Amino acid sequence: MRGSSPRSRILRLLLAAFVVLLGANGCADPGYDRTQQYFVAGGGIAGIYFNYGDQYAKALHRELGINVSVSETNGSVDNLQRVASGRALLGFAQADTAADAITGTGSFDAPLPLRAVARVYDESVQVVVPADSDVRRISDLAGRPVSLGSPTSGVQVIANRVLAASGVAPERIENPALGLDESIAALHRGEIAAFFWVGGFPTPSIERLARSERIRLLPIDAATVSRVNAQHSGVYRLAELPIGGYGSEAPTTTMTVPNYLVAAEDASDALILDATRVLFSSRSTIARKVPAAELLDRREAIFTAPLDLHPGAAEFYVDARR
Repeated sequence: MRGSSPRSRILRLLLAAFVVLLGANGCADPGYDRTQQYFVAGGGIAGIYFNYGDQYAKALHRELGINVSVSETNGSVDNLQRVASGRALLGFAQADTAADAITGTGSFDAPLPLRAVARVYDESVQVVVPADSDVRRISDLAGRPVSLGSPTSGVQVIANRVLAASGVAPERIENPALGLDESIAALHRGEIAAFFWVGGFPTPSIERLARSERIRLLPIDAATVSRVNAQHSGVYRLAELPIGGYGSEAPTTTMTVPNYLVAAEDASDALILDATRVLFSSRSTIARKVPAAELLDRREAIFTAPLDLHPGAAEFYVDARR
């Protein structure tokens, strides 16, 4: 050390300062395990849940350095069960199904310890029939084979509620319980008269169907939406799908439901804070592949009733207002 030059001493001091700075930032404990395998519960691969979850998982890996991937699931009910049990860190779910989950009603035998991260976008109830079908109203589906969505999906929950509000008892429907891709194939083959789907509008796979054959959507009127709300969580709204969607020549009234990103009540506050930040910072990147991501709005994202916000997510929204 005695014979070292001033320049070498300065270089050693700079190197020591750099090591200290690296330890204080890049190597700092983030408050969660970066080596653990995490999952985002998506849905069927043809739906928006799966594709949104896939792009979001890639953003989480890229920005947080965690091992995370999307899981193919049966939809909202399945997703909520996976998140509550710790099999998934995050998951997408419809607000009505999430409301059932925290109260232990509907498809759930007991309350699940869940919290919301964000209201990400609203989904539309879509009841698809061939354009030349004699089915004009939901009530016309009685006595016909109709896919109400895959088992343990939010689609099944909503489809049964819409049918009941339209005076159609579940036992009057022959339900093969198919996922979206299977439903599209079955409609094409003439094996079912209609199928229910709940998702962003337009849904890409239904758009592809509409390009190969003529289809239309059955209307869900204001009175039906009011009857569903009176019996359930009151989260449903009346909406109008625009002219041109799936080749339509007139607007179609339907029911919409908010879609939430959820986490377990005991999920790490630090991890959920960072995951919420990435959800918003990667919005535009995700939207290049999943247009529904562009609907994410920080001002609307906090409205997740009846689910409370996770403390980590709440901290993000408070910080973002500063």
